[in-house]
Amino acid sequence: MVTVVATGVFDILHPGHLEFLQEAKKLGDRLVVVVASDEMVRKKKRTPITPEKQRLRMVSSLKGVDKAILGDREDLFVPILKIKPDIIVLGKDQDFDERNLEEELKKNGLNTKVVRIKKFWEGELNSSKKIIEKIKVQ
Repeated sequence: MVTVVATGVFDILHPGHLEFLQEAKKLGDRLVVVVASDEMVRKKKRTPITPEKQRLRMVSSLKGVDKAILGDREDLFVPILKIKPDIIVLGKDQDFDERNLEEELKKNGLNTKVVRIKKFWEGELNSSKKIIEKIKVQ
């Protein structure tokens, strides 16, 4: 059984998220989604609009998602080391270098392949940032 892990904030769930997760699911048998904690989102991006428990519940309910868990508050690798996935998928806009991430995983004893999903929903509101900006303008 091939386990695929997708990670993200999933704030203001939109079709871009759905397409990302659908493409991730195609790469394996089991899709586990790690939803970033509020604390981690604040450190890396901004204060999330939607609280972590609500984002986790939304992602958990999506077709194709076999399991969704909340990410660690301080270390991105904690859930990955527990899951031991065969594949980690990155979205088009996620700020990670695939080779560096694979090397870091190997240092932690994992032979996990990192795949960047390049397909991206082309609709007008294809990111949480764009949705937030549009709401501000209204």
